[in-house]
Amino acid sequence: MLSIETHGLSHSYPNSASGLKDIDLAVPQGSIYGFLGPNGAGKSTLLRVLLGLIRRQRGSVSLLGKPFDTQRIAILREVGSLIETPSLYEHLTARENLALLREIYRVPQTWISDTLHLVGLADSADKRVGQFSLGMKQRLGIAIAVLHRPALLILDEPTNGLDPNGTIEMRELLKKLHRERETTILVSSHVLAEMERLITHVGILAGGRLRFQGTLDALRGAEDARCCVTLRTDDDEHAIATIIEEQPNARRHAHGITLPALAHEQMARLNRRLVERGIGVYELGRRERDLEALFMEYIQ
Repeated sequence: MLSIETHGLSHSYPNSASGLKDIDLAVPQGSIYGFLGPNGAGKSTLLRVLLGLIRRQRGSVSLLGKPFDTQRIAILREVGSLIETPSLYEHLTARENLALLREIYRVPQTWISDTLHLVGLADSADKRVGQFSLGMKQRLGIAIAVLHRPALLILDEPTNGLDPNGTIEMRELLKKLHRERETTILVSSHVLAEMERLITHVGILAGGRLRFQGTLDALRGAEDARCCVTLRTDDDEHAIATIIEEQPNARRHAHGITLPALAHEQMARLNRRLVERGIGVYELGRRERDLEALFMEYIQ
């Protein structure tokens, strides 16, 4: 089942080339879906369209298996969101902020304490929000978004402005929500290294179009596609002549030799052949492309 599904979703702005163009989004239930793209790609626009904050111009949207056009209120009761900076009453305490929302959501009083504990603010529950750090405010924003225990959580740049420690705390919090409450999470971010540690699925948006969508493993591709072998010797000219006898795709460059991924046994055999021909091997290993390298390939 898909928690979010769109077909042909498009939205444009007057006198602007930016916008969304025929987006077919598919966010599986139970996933942490990372929505990646450069600034101006349309990430925030898409999230606002999904939540009904911007009226879409063309296409269809379904959340939690329900069409948004006809079941908007029922859907939003099961969705939590944090779009950029959380709206907080800074003269009130964290507990009082949640108490106001509890009246709207009509959830049990005990859910306030449970939620504050979940986001790591139990010890600061009765402290005025104006005294909170940026990281604490972001966690309180998450608490507000999940107080009613939604099935789907939509977040736009939740680590924006956080220091490295705050970023790690936010990552662990989202993992905890996913693990303990089985919440499906759609998170937009440009912090690629952090997303790689968090997400199960990924969508890459560039130029208003969805350039890739699938699991993180699918993005990395098959072993042969995502890895290569790097080799350095004391005589690369003769080494490349030996290697291309079996590996015609091997390439020599200024810093050594690269060739497609090999099994461990193949690497050992290659090493023996080079040594037998009097070529000294002083570096032989595998290199994998990280999410940043893959991301740059798609947006370019």
